[in-house]
Amino acid sequence: MAKVKAITFDLWDTLIRDGSDEPKRKEAGRLSKRDERRELVHRFLSAHAPIDRIAVQSAYDTADAAFNVVWKELHVTWTVPQRLTILLRGLGRELPEQEFAELARLHEEMELEFRPDFAPQAAEAVRTLAQRYRLGVISDAVFTPGRCLRRLLEDEGILDCFQAFVFSDEAGHSKPHPSVFEAAAAALGAAPDEMIHIGDREHNDVEGAHRFGSRAILCAAVIDRGSETTAADAVVRVFNELPAVITSLDRE
Repeated sequence: MAKVKAITFDLWDTLIRDGSDEPKRKEAGRLSKRDERRELVHRFLSAHAPIDRIAVQSAYDTADAAFNVVWKELHVTWTVPQRLTILLRGLGRELPEQEFAELARLHEEMELEFRPDFAPQAAEAVRTLAQRYRLGVISDAVFTPGRCLRRLLEDEGILDCFQAFVFSDEAGHSKPHPSVFEAAAAALGAAPDEMIHIGDREHNDVEGAHRFGSRAILCAAVIDRGSETTAADAVVRVFNELPAVITSLDRE
C-alpha cells in the first residue's frame, strides 16, 4: 500500500455535529430550521398576495421529497436557489429577483446565525494532521452552501489547514459519486491509494472511498453508524486517536 499523502474529511456528523444548533434556536425562542424555512417562504409570498400556510408547507414537503430522491439516487444536491425555484413553480408563484435572492440567503446562512458545534477534539486533530499531510474536505451541502461551510471552518480556526474543498453545491455531485473523490485527489496532488477519507456513513464515505481506490476510516466520534460491521480500514471513536490511527495505516 502506498504511503499516505492526503486525508479528506466529511463535515456533517464527522467534524461538525449535525443538528447541534437546534437546542440553541429553541433556547432563543426561535423555530426549528425546518419550520423557519417554511415560514420564510410564506412570509415572502404573503407580502405580495395572500397564500395558505398549509399550501406552502405541503409544497415545501413535496420539493424536499424530490430533492431527497435526486440526492440519494443520482448523487446530486440541488442548490438552495434551485430548490426554491422548484417550490415556487409548484405554488404557481414568483418573487422579484432581489427578494428571491434574499430568501435564498436567509436559507443558506441559517447555520451561521446559530452555529452547530464541532466534535470534541476535532480541530486539534485537524491541526496535528495538517503538519504531516495535505488535507481536504468532501462534504454534501444540503442547505448550507460551501461559502458558509468555509465560514464555519474559518471561525473554528482550521480553514487554513485544508488545501482542497469539494462541496456538492459547487462540484455538481455528492458522495459517493466518484467525481468528488477525483476532484479532491487532483487538488491535493495524490493518487487514490495515497489518500484516506474519513466520514460517518458506510455507503457515502467508506464504500465511496473504497470504490475510488482510497482507504477509509469510519468516524464514530459524533454518532456510531455501524462500527461493528463496517468495511472501513479503521474506526475512530474519539478524535484524539485519529493521528495515531493514520500513522498506523501509513506504516502498513
